Amino acid sequence: MIRNPILPGFNPDPSICRVGEDYYIATSTFEWYPGVQIHHSRDLVNWKLVARPLNRAALLDMRGNPDSCGIWAPCLSHADGLFWLVYTDVKRLDGAFKDTPNYITKCATIDGEWSGPWYLNNSGFDPSLFHDDDGRKYFMNQQWNHRGKGTGGNPKHASFDGILLQEWSPETGLVGPVRNIYPGTDLGLTEAPHIFRRNGWYYLTTAEGGTGYDHAVTMARSRTIWGPYEDHPDKHLISTKGAPNHPIQRTGHGQYVDTPDGEVYHTFLMGRPIKGPDGQGRFCPLGRETGIERCVWRDDWLYLEAGSLLPRCDLPGRGDVAPEPRSPVERRFDGDALPPEFQWLRTPVPGRIFRLGEGALTLIGRESIGSWFEQALVARRQENFVYEAETSLEFEPETYQQAAGLTTYYNRTKFHALLLTEEPGLGSALTILSCPGNWPDSGLDFPLGAPLPVPNGPIEMKVAVDKATQQFFWRRPGADWQCIGPALNAAVISDEGGRGEHASFTGAFVGMIAFDITGGGKEARFGHFTYRPLQDA
Repeated sequence: MIRNPILPGFNPDPSICRVGEDYYIATSTFEWYPGVQIHHSRDLVNWKLVARPLNRAALLDMRGNPDSCGIWAPCLSHADGLFWLVYTDVKRLDGAFKDTPNYITKCATIDGEWSGPWYLNNSGFDPSLFHDDDGRKYFMNQQWNHRGKGTGGNPKHASFDGILLQEWSPETGLVGPVRNIYPGTDLGLTEAPHIFRRNGWYYLTTAEGGTGYDHAVTMARSRTIWGPYEDHPDKHLISTKGAPNHPIQRTGHGQYVDTPDGEVYHTFLMGRPIKGPDGQGRFCPLGRETGIERCVWRDDWLYLEAGSLLPRCDLPGRGDVAPEPRSPVERRFDGDALPPEFQWLRTPVPGRIFRLGEGALTLIGRESIGSWFEQALVARRQENFVYEAETSLEFEPETYQQAAGLTTYYNRTKFHALLLTEEPGLGSALTILSCPGNWPDSGLDFPLGAPLPVPNGPIEMKVAVDKATQQFFWRRPGADWQCIGPALNAAVISDEGGRGEHASFTGAFVGMIAFDITGGGKEARFGHFTYRPLQDA
């Protein structure tokens, strides 16, 4: 069986392409560095992370990018014996403007060194590249209308001003007229264009309805690439709008792919909402994940195989392949590179915030946990509703302005952190910082109350997350775990926490943090990090 999501945890905006028997999916990474995740599969069931191509300053520098900006909706394709990647580096979220420079890079191999970028335009986000049968290439993106009062957290239809198309080549760049080829349907918020060609038709898929619970994949077609495009008889190919009890929600923004033997599939982003701590509401701690559905052709229109707009949780696979079980992952940091599941925030200069060696990951305390510039935070995605994560820490703070420890993190306004710091009159002490999504104030809570003094020396920290609640623990190496602080609201660490689904687009992370706001660069050594899945839906 193929089990949705095929990429659990924060993996939105899936762009899929096939090269022979190999399938690749590129997903958005927003402010997390390096940019763009690319997974590989040969069976559409099990996927492995194989590349994060935007890994140097020439390709991506997000220092100063606000939360939920950075890499939006990459498009991965293969033509002329090369992989092509189109991406946006969004520089602004709130207010009338977005500031969305778009780029293209290429590489002969998926995990090689990608070329320096071609700059394209700044007129909108969600770029896409289509390679036509005659060898010509076309660039698309959503056009942003700053007069439409569409701001972060409150998108308005008028700000989404249609899909732009223009011819492009590596030699000449963008050439010829820029045309607005598709205004979208009455659902509005039209974005995420992708074109493919079949039986003399150009098919255009877009995402509509916003990236929350009204999201949808919309389809249209035309006999010419420039349009006019007629809408699908059902308007939408995939949507869970109006089906609040379906286990998969927020479906939209994906791409078509066919197999060597003629089967057809479509990817989509999705969310799996669960109840909050009070048993009410719904929140997606795993963010927007990647799913896939099998499709059929009827009258030159694409439909989901199951016969409705609702994607299935499980669908027949292409062979006798089962999803691989998700096992605990323990990392000892004994190599010269970060384990593949870890990322950091914004900066293309990781040597300023961490180093590996001598059997430890050393974080170099820089700016605060709320910084948009240089923050020593190394973390991995939450991929399960119930899990434990633990780490070991050696740290000798000299002031309360220096702290290091374990954090569950969404962004600068949504996190919990168990930290070792220095408290006046107490010496080394444990404290908990929480920022429960109270934007724009972003003030801190201290749920532990009085800091807990601890003797100098190595310490271990753990967090246990059980759906909508989480609990921190600590111990000396070899001792029993001790609970510290109250149970905390894990629903904060989600898309819906704080400002809500239209203002936060990433997902929950768990990882290691150090800051030194004296500017002294105090170092913290982390000896291991273990992520242990306990239960999933």
